[in-house]
Amino acid sequence: MYKLSKEGGRQPQLLNCNLRGCLGAQAPFHKKGNMIKQGNCLQLLKELDDDSIDLTITSPPYNMNLRIRYGKYLFRSEESSISTKYKTSFDDKLTMDEYYEFHLSVLKELLRVSDLVFYNVQFLTGNKRAIWRIMGELNEYLKEVVIWNKVISQPAMQPQVMNSQFENILIFDKNNAISRQFVNAPFDRGTLPNVWDIRREKSYDKKHKATFPKELVEKILDNFAHENQTILDPFMGLGTTGVVAQEKNMKFVGYELDDYYFNVAKKRLNEV
Repeated sequence: MYKLSKEGGRQPQLLNCNLRGCLGAQAPFHKKGNMIKQGNCLQLLKELDDDSIDLTITSPPYNMNLRIRYGKYLFRSEESSISTKYKTSFDDKLTMDEYYEFHLSVLKELLRVSDLVFYNVQFLTGNKRAIWRIMGELNEYLKEVVIWNKVISQPAMQPQVMNSQFENILIFDKNNAISRQFVNAPFDRGTLPNVWDIRREKSYDKKHKATFPKELVEKILDNFAHENQTILDPFMGLGTTGVVAQEKNMKFVGYELDDYYFNVAKKRLNEV
C-alpha cells in the first residue's frame, strides 16, 4: 500500500507482498522504494489505496489472436486460412466482449488509484470495437489523445489493408478531464504537440516483439511528472517504464503476468 510522504511523493509500504500460491507467482521484487509483482494486474490493483499513484503509463495486450474470417470473429490459432508469422506468437485470446470487460475494469481501477493515466493502444481487428466502446464509456475522464507516429509504417498482414504507422495514447484525467490544461505539468505553453514522432527501438529481448521505446516513456515523464513521484505500469512487460522512472529519480510499481518477462524486468531494474 502507499502513503503520502512529507515531500509530497508516494512512498511504498511493502505489506502483504508474498504472492506465492497466487497464480503461481514469484515473490515480489523491491529495491529503493520500487516494487514489482508478478500476477494478474486487475487483482493486484485492488491492493492499492485510492489516489496512491501519481501517473500511470502502460501498453496493454492488443488481442492479436482475434481476427475476422467469413464475416465473423475467429482466433488465429483455430483457423488455418489465417496464415501469418504471428499465428503462434501471442497468447492473448479474448472475445471482443471479454476484452472490453477486462480493460474497462482495469481502467476503472487505474482511475481509482492514479491521477493521470497514459494508455497506449493500437486499433486492430481484435480490439478496436472494444477500445472505442471504452472511450465512450469513460468519456468524462478522457482528456486528450496523443498520436504516436512511429515514422516507419508497419506493413499490413492482409491485402487491401492500410499499413499501420501510428498508435494512440489515450490520456485519462480523473480530476480535470474537461479542460485541456494539465495542471502542474512542467512543460511550457506552445512547446508540446499532440503528435510525437518517435521511432520504434530494437527490443531489449527478442521474445518480446513490441516493447516501449525508452524515448516515449522519457517524453511522458519529462512533461507530466516530477521527481519522487510514483509511476505505475500494470502491464509492465520487460520493465522499460520502470527503468526510465528509476533513472529520473521516481518511484515505480509494476505488475506482469508472464514469468519470463517478469524475470527480465527484474534483471533490468536491478541493474539501474
